[in-house]
Amino acid sequence: MRHLADKAHLNWEIASAGTGNWHIGKAPDHRSIAAAKAMGYDISKQRAQQFNPSMFTDYDLILVMDRNNLADVKNLAKSDEERKKVKLFLDNDEVTDPYWDNTLFSPVCKQVEERCIEIIEQLS
Repeated sequence: MRHLADKAHLNWEIASAGTGNWHIGKAPDHRSIAAAKAMGYDISKQRAQQFNPSMFTDYDLILVMDRNNLADVKNLAKSDEERKKVKLFLDNDEVTDPYWDNTLFSPVCKQVEERCIEIIEQLS
């Protein structure tokens, strides 16, 4: 998203965070790095961080990849206004977690790219 927003000359503040703490400070999975690189994106310098409730103040929109994360993040919200900021990345569907199937990394990366383009078109 950051790469595409920058390419579109959008001055957006973009961050990525997980709901768990087990990957904090770590680089993306090597298969994610490879799939992104094949599409022209370098995500190798990204580092995992955990979602923090202060992000409700820092960001206008919070997109999550699946319904479990949707529930987890909404449970951290302190108001309806904060809860309204949280939406599924794919509107009404979940992004498939490719972790257990190496063949899914490239298709998921492509799906994420396509959705990022749609979001940029919708919001800019």
